[in-house]
Amino acid sequence: MPLIKNSTYRTPFYVRNNHFQTIYNSVIRNVGSIDYQRERITTPDHDFLDLDWSRVGARRLVLALHGLEGSSSSNYIISTIKCFNREGWDAVAFNFRGCSGEPNRLLRTYHIGETSDLDFVLNYLTALRMYDEIAIVGFSLGGNVALKYLGERSSWVHPQVRKAVAVSVPCQLTSSINCIDSWYNYIYRRTFLDSIKAKLRIKSKMFPDQFIPESMYKATTFFEFDDLYTSIIHDFDGAADFYEKSSSLQFIPNIRIPTLLINAADDSFLSSDCYPVELAKQMPNFFLEIPENGGHVGFIEFSDDGFFWIEKRIVEFLS
Repeated sequence: MPLIKNSTYRTPFYVRNNHFQTIYNSVIRNVGSIDYQRERITTPDHDFLDLDWSRVGARRLVLALHGLEGSSSSNYIISTIKCFNREGWDAVAFNFRGCSGEPNRLLRTYHIGETSDLDFVLNYLTALRMYDEIAIVGFSLGGNVALKYLGERSSWVHPQVRKAVAVSVPCQLTSSINCIDSWYNYIYRRTFLDSIKAKLRIKSKMFPDQFIPESMYKATTFFEFDDLYTSIIHDFDGAADFYEKSSSLQFIPNIRIPTLLINAADDSFLSSDCYPVELAKQMPNFFLEIPENGGHVGFIEFSDDGFFWIEKRIVEFLS
């Protein structure tokens, strides 16, 4: 019964506000830089993916997946990779299509249910024959991709892939989008949509004859945007179909490797459906931890080593 009832995370009382937690880790926190070595690989559909490596000469590798409109330069990715390097792991950050600082070649891009690129990257990494063990860490959107992939592939996951952790995951999208589209998440929603729309204005110049509806730029909610653009360009029958098929919750029962989901109880992005307590009680390989506080990919901790609780907790589980 791997439901972790008593989380070890204790929020400092003066930073308990969930929105402060969310904003501090993504915007305010200074994690410094990291000396990545970038590798570009070509996908089967002749697009490209950029992998950013941080090696220490280990036989263990962690693959990090960022969230919506994030990248290998996101604070939570850099801090996580630094923590793994310190503990003797090689690390590689997977930038989703269009997230590495350069538009991808095709009209299609990444989305919260897209797992074929993750499968391609894992096949590439295992074919290198450099690692005895590979672990996956996904944050928010990247966490949903990781959970969905592990459930979809189930017994076909490569044996080198031993464990996974997913953090702050809206694993039931239909209800979570209602939360994200609510008034109290306006600033986040506006920031995300503005970033995505700016990229699509570039894409519209790259593909002037392709389908990019002008009405999409007026969308003020994720449901409107996904109904007008994301679902159409990726061959779904509207936003509702997109959310139903992309939610990782339905795939979790098929996961066969030890996997930890950490969702803070005060995460404003998540609905009550994103805390699958009963699944954790029934499944031997699915662990669920619900800290009382933490916001969305927050989990602030002021410690001498500079790392937050979340990074150290991920390393602890995977090690």
